[in-house]
Amino acid sequence: MLTPKYPAPDTYTPPNPVAPDPATAPLPAPIAPAAPAPVYVPAVPARASVQLTPGSTLALVAGGGAVVLVVGAVLVSLLLAVAITGVSVAVVAVVLRLLVRDMHRGR
Repeated sequence: MLTPKYPAPDTYTPPNPVAPDPATAPLPAPIAPAAPAPVYVPAVPARASVQLTPGSTLALVAGGGAVVLVVGAVLVSLLLAVAITGVSVAVVAVVLRLLVRDMHRGR
């Protein structure tokens, strides 16, 4: 079931080549010397550095400032969330401590 099934081998047999008679064979035409191939030299750019115009510099500064502001806002909000969670856990701990103390006193 899982054994591969190979196709039948090719049955083509090439015909027997007949060697040309050297006495009756025509002489090859003389070959003219070819012109040398042109050499391709890729153009090298004059400058490989990035040119910054005043407008693009201003855009980069504004974009960088926006990124700093967004990352700062995210970090401050995360810090604020941790602080609020810590304060609420502390308040719950104080309330539970007071409740447990009142239960032990018998009130």
